[in-house]
Amino acid sequence: MEMKKRITLELRNRAPEKVTELVLDNCRSSNGEIEGLNDSFKELEFLSMANVELTSLAKLPTLSKLRKLELSDNIISGGLEVLAERCPNLTYLNLSGNKIKDLGTVEALQNLKNLKSLDLFNCEITNLEDYRDSIFELLQQITYLDGFDQEDNEAPDSEDDDDEEGDEDDDDEDEDEAGPPGEYEEEDDEDDGGSDLGEGEEEEEVGLSYLMKEEIQDEDDDDDYVEEGGDEEEEEGIRGEKRKREPEDEGEEEDD
Repeated sequence: MEMKKRITLELRNRAPEKVTELVLDNCRSSNGEIEGLNDSFKELEFLSMANVELTSLAKLPTLSKLRKLELSDNIISGGLEVLAERCPNLTYLNLSGNKIKDLGTVEALQNLKNLKSLDLFNCEITNLEDYRDSIFELLQQITYLDGFDQEDNEAPDSEDDDDEEGDEDDDDEDEDEAGPPGEYEEEDDEDDGGSDLGEGEEEEEVGLSYLMKEEIQDEDDDDDYVEEGGDEEEEEGIRGEKRKREPEDEGEEEDD
């Protein structure tokens, strides 16, 4: 697909001045030149034109807010001075896989005062002796070259990701100091539960003892009732015998 048609497709009925990111990778440039881009893309912050067979940046429009520019896997061999003129606020520039051969070509990037990261991976210039030291000396404003700083520390994916990681680390430390949430509450609940159980068991034991005493008392009362009843029956029996004997005794006296 031609670059001009690709831009129209990527706009999705938006006005160019509303677009902040534009990806045109793998389309076809017109004779190695940029086409379809103009100054109306004034809010553009990220532009990617990887593998579009670019040989020149001469037709790059003025993009004063552009911060990240992807130009990897093209056929660019020079003319980099246009970047400082038209994209003065670039912080990230990817020129990997192009035809850049010497330090003189890269020297034009000195005027990009805000440039922090430069990628020249797979360019012939990387074969130069002391390549990394020479680039860091030539472009003193940059922090990362081909994804690493001078001490071989890898560059973060983005500044935002770096800030988020810092916030997450702080949160983790706070959690470690404070302990897992709810831990002490659960322990208190367990202690309360144990004490409740102990009180319940004591109450149950007291209840059982009371019931057992009641049963024993009832049995004693029943025994007393039976014994008293027996005594009454014996007394009544004796009285009956006396009553029987008395008439008999009277009969014997009459006979006499």
